Amino acid sequence: MKTFHIVLIVIIVAAIGVIISTFTDTSTYTNFKEAGRYPGKEYHIIGKLIKDKPIVYDSKVNANQFSFFMRDDKGIEKQVIYAGSKPQDFEKSEQVVVMGNMEGETFRAKSLLLKCPSKYNNDKKPEAFKEKEYKKG
Repeated sequence: MKTFHIVLIVIIVAAIGVIISTFTDTSTYTNFKEAGRYPGKEYHIIGKLIKDKPIVYDSKVNANQFSFFMRDDKGIEKQVIYAGSKPQDFEKSEQVVVMGNMEGETFRAKSLLLKCPSKYNNDKKPEAFKEKEYKKG
């Protein structure tokens, strides 16, 4: 094999490696305890908004930041500081997914997703189908 062919093969393998690493998502779902072990790594954390604790948002001071408290699936409570404006109806959300990393005792979220209560998710069950009698008129 010529040197040119070897270099070409190395370049193709490197390009394939770059393409694969670009398409894989390096962040993982975890909890606050695990995220605290590796503060520089980005994580997704699923939790519930703690409505008893303050949600701090002042658009006059900083419209691109607000903070709230959430509890992860292990029951650990942490303050989350989101670098963005407060979503509409945030207080009504059932579940929150935050994406970011731990900084000390707070979680710095770069993005978040909300699961709001569904208008279709209720405990009412449809009435059973009943045979109806039709009168000829």
